[in-house]
Amino acid sequence: MKSTFDLVSEETSKMTTRAYSTSFSLGIFCLGRRFHRHIYNIYGFVRLADEIVDSFHDYNKEVLLEEFRKDTWNAIGRRLSLNPVLNAFQHTYHKFGIAPDLVDSFLKSMEFDLHKNRYDADGYNEYIYGSAEVVGLMCLRVFTEGDEKLYNKLRPFARKLGAAFQKVNFLRDVKDDQENLGRIYFPGVNLSQMSPCEKQRIEMDIEEDFRQSLEGIRMLPADTRFGVYVAYMYYRSLFAKIKSLPSARIMMERIRINNYYKMWLLCYSYCRHSLRML
Repeated sequence: MKSTFDLVSEETSKMTTRAYSTSFSLGIFCLGRRFHRHIYNIYGFVRLADEIVDSFHDYNKEVLLEEFRKDTWNAIGRRLSLNPVLNAFQHTYHKFGIAPDLVDSFLKSMEFDLHKNRYDADGYNEYIYGSAEVVGLMCLRVFTEGDEKLYNKLRPFARKLGAAFQKVNFLRDVKDDQENLGRIYFPGVNLSQMSPCEKQRIEMDIEEDFRQSLEGIRMLPADTRFGVYVAYMYYRSLFAKIKSLPSARIMMERIRINNYYKMWLLCYSYCRHSLRML
């Protein structure tokens, strides 16, 4: 039965999310239950594309990504795919009216990772929009459940939150991106000799993204607000840890938040959310 295959598809996206990201899985768990499978479906989709460009070094990544692009649009067009993750994603895509330009921008940024290893200011902003901001907009489509007025009101804040998350990822992964993937995302920065002033300039930009995005979180529907706030607090804490370290340190290791602290953040976030102290 197709309903069984659809269930298997959604479970595959859920398993993919949990295997790759404990932080996002925690945030999804804190959403209203009816949103869980659709956010898993979105994350599973973006995770597959990201794996192609970041991990499959022994294969022709260009061919794989082009096949993935075609399979994505075929899944959307047919409303079915034998790839379980794409089958799950197309269901969420149609149910919530995700715009095709969001998918296209995301795939374009993934393609950048195959060919570009340096960015100017415009390219940096374009990459962040496609790789992260559009993912926030896809999730916002789910959270607003067809309320076009609310979606448009919250759209700029969702973009800011996605940008903040991605820029923190850039700082967290700067060693691996440069040494293993040959990528430098921050424009005009010599990462091997990053000065305290350059690091501070990047951090001020991220700080502003976080500040603006929190305004949007406060305006989210009640049954989505807590889950998004948990993800926000995780990245805010990771960012605070990175800020406290010298630039030489972040070039030596990938900065992490341990699972015990993640649990503390969950409790802390719940208390603040329950007391309306966001």
